[in-house]
Amino acid sequence: MILGLGNDMIDIRRIEATLDRFGDRFVSRVFTAVEQTKSDRRAQRAASYAKRFAAKEACSKALGTGLRRGVYWRDIGVINLASGRPTLELTGGALRHLNSITPPGYEARIDLTLSDDFPWAQAIVIITGLKTGDDR
Repeated sequence: MILGLGNDMIDIRRIEATLDRFGDRFVSRVFTAVEQTKSDRRAQRAASYAKRFAAKEACSKALGTGLRRGVYWRDIGVINLASGRPTLELTGGALRHLNSITPPGYEARIDLTLSDDFPWAQAIVIITGLKTGDDR
């Protein structure tokens, strides 16, 4: 069952301008250490940060909270599974809210797709409830 769906698009130039203006202050306020390490290694640094920013926005929409009600930027982090598939790791208020929308007997799965085509970056998040023990 789908528990939440979120989508977000952002202009990469907006993130690039924010990086130029606020630098580490912006990066450390919004992005996890894992996201910073990954994005800072990329040739297209601003595009990498923009996709992660869009993923955080899309996830907050899928949770139904936005970035309020105890959900903060760094509570939502883009990670990659061993297979390379991107997903989100939630902590703090985001994790608490995810647990509150997941029915008993179900576990939440977060699917994430990221895309960029200058000047746009996009993320789509689907939160699905899978019956406990369901291998799908």
